[in-house]
Amino acid sequence: MTRRGFTLIELLIVVVIIGILAAIAIPKFGGAREKSWLVMMKSDLRNLVTAQESYYYDYDAYFSGPLPDAVFPYKPSADVSLVFSSVSNAGWAATASHAAFAKQCAIFYGAATPPSPATIEGEAACN
Repeated sequence: MTRRGFTLIELLIVVVIIGILAAIAIPKFGGAREKSWLVMMKSDLRNLVTAQESYYYDYDAYFSGPLPDAVFPYKPSADVSLVFSSVSNAGWAATASHAAFAKQCAIFYGAATPPSPATIEGEAACN
């Protein structure tokens, strides 16, 4: 009579192979998650440009208060906070940060002082 099944050695080899694959995949997943947070912050800043221009068209001034607001109902993505660093009738600047991430993104428009790391008007940049 023959028995069918896997030996203990075969099962251990499979477990080791799965462990090696997991050790390779987990750090790559962490990098992808951080990249997605950067993309989320940049997207929120680009959407803020559109919202600010719409607000300027309606009120002939840029919005400078906290977000979201009843007058300026723009709401950033989950865990992303946007802060205006300078606002005037000639332009504005804002920074974005994520609650679980140390990096920061920034954008400026018009004659506002560019916050670091933004260097080109209207283009979101991250450090």
